[in-house]
Amino acid sequence: MPCTTILVGKKASNDGSTIISRNDDGGFEAKRIIVVQPEKQPRKYKTVISHLTVELPDDPVRYTYCPNVSKASGVWPTCGINAYNVSMTATETITSNPRVMGADPYVRYQPKEGRGTKEVPGGIGEEDLVLLVLPYIKTAREGVLRVGMLLEQYGTYEPNGMAFADENEVWWLETIGGHHWIAKRVPDDRVVIMPNQFGMDEFDFDDAYGAKKENLCSADLKDFTEKNHLYTGKEGVFNPRLAYGSRSDSDHIYNTPRAWFMARYFLERTYKWDGENADFTPESNDIPWSLVPEKKVTIEDVRYLLGSYYQGTPYNPYDNTSALKGKYRTIGVPNSDVCGIMQIRGYLPDAIKGVQWFSMGGSGFTACFPFYANVDELPKYLSATTETVSTDYMYWQSRLIAALTDAQYNSAILFDERYQNAVMNQGRQLILEYDEKILAGEDAGILKEANQKITDMVKKESDKALDIILKNASQKMKIKYHRGDN
Repeated sequence: MPCTTILVGKKASNDGSTIISRNDDGGFEAKRIIVVQPEKQPRKYKTVISHLTVELPDDPVRYTYCPNVSKASGVWPTCGINAYNVSMTATETITSNPRVMGADPYVRYQPKEGRGTKEVPGGIGEEDLVLLVLPYIKTAREGVLRVGMLLEQYGTYEPNGMAFADENEVWWLETIGGHHWIAKRVPDDRVVIMPNQFGMDEFDFDDAYGAKKENLCSADLKDFTEKNHLYTGKEGVFNPRLAYGSRSDSDHIYNTPRAWFMARYFLERTYKWDGENADFTPESNDIPWSLVPEKKVTIEDVRYLLGSYYQGTPYNPYDNTSALKGKYRTIGVPNSDVCGIMQIRGYLPDAIKGVQWFSMGGSGFTACFPFYANVDELPKYLSATTETVSTDYMYWQSRLIAALTDAQYNSAILFDERYQNAVMNQGRQLILEYDEKILAGEDAGILKEANQKITDMVKKESDKALDIILKNASQKMKIKYHRGDN
C-alpha cells in the first residue's frame, strides 16, 4: 500500500504538540471517519486477507478510526486517537531485501487445497493493526510493545512501518521479515520522513537490550542479523536501512524523490538540493530518516507536504515547460483515500488534547479540516460515507473537487487554493474558539457541537468550491462552440 509518513517531535513543532501523519494511498477506496465505543469493539477478530483469528483483550477504550466503507477486503482502519490521547497510524508499506526474506519469510495464508490438507492462516497486516492495537494502549511505547508481541506471536505477510504518539513521545516501528521488528523513539527536536522505503538509518542495540530508553526491538534481532550476515555497512554506528532495506532502481523513481522533496522543504538552507554538486538529489540513497528542521513545524507544513507534487522543481507534473515533468512519483496522488494528521497537544486539558486533521479523497487538491477526537460520535458528513458517489459526504465531494481541479489545473488551481485556505483558516478559528470555552470551564460535551460546526463549515465551503470548479471545467470542454453559445 503506497503511502507517505511525516512524524514531528514535540520540540520540533511550533506549539509543543506531537504530530504523526500519513497519506493512506489505498487506491480509490471510499473512507469514513468514525468513533468506536468499547462495547462495539470485537473480543474475537478474524482478518479477511489472512483468515487469522485473534483473541482480543476485554478492556478496550473508545477510539477513532478511518475504515474503508466496503469491508470486502477488510477494515483498513488507517489511523486514530484513543481515549488516553494516544495516536496511531498504520501502516506505511516499506521495503526489504532477499537476505531478510530468505531468513524470515512472510506468514502468508495458505488455502485448503484438497482432501488431506488444512487451511493455514496468515499473519497480521495493514488491514488489521489499528483495530488490534489502539484500543488497548495508554502510551506510545505500549503501542510499540503490543505490535511487537503480535508480530512475534502471529507474524506478518507484508513489510510495514507504523507510528505511535502520546503527549510526550513519538515512536516509529518497522517490521523485518515475517516475525522481527525494530523501533526507535523520534528525538523531540526532530522530524521523520518516510516514503514507502525502509527508513531507519541509526539504531543502538546496547540501549535496546539495556535501558530501552530510545530503542526497542524483537528479542533476538541482533543474533538474527549476525547469523544471517544482514549488515553490509562499515563498523561503528549500525544502519538498519543497509541491513534490512532496499537499494533499487525502482526506489529512485518511486521512493527517494519524495524523501528529497520533504527534506528539501525542512532543510532548505542547510544543504544544496539542486544542480551540480548537490548534497542530495532525488535519487540519493542516504537522505536522512530524521532531521532537525530549520524552523518549527506547523500542521500547515505537514499538510502542504502530504499534498505536494514537486512544486517549484522541474518534476512538477503540471509544468508543461519542463522535459522532466512527471518523472517521479509525487506525494499527493489521486489514489490517496485520506490524509490523516494526528496532533496531541500536551499543554491542554485531556478533553481537548487530541485533534485530528483530515483531508479525504485525493490529497493534492483537497481541503484539510480539524475535529476533536474526544467525542462519542462524528457528523454523518464524515462518518456515513456510501460506496456510491454522493455530495452528501466529504469523501466524495473531495474526490470530485480534486478530479475537476486536475482536469483544468491552470485555471482551477486558484479556486482550489482559495478553498483549501478558507477551510484551514476557519477550522483554526473554530478550534481556538472551543479551546477557550473548555479552558473557561465549559463541559466537554460541547465538543460534539464544535465538530458539527466545523463540519457544517467544511460542507458549505466544499459546496461553493465544487460549484465554481465544476463550472470552470464545463466552460472549457472541447465540445464547446462559440456561435451564440453562452
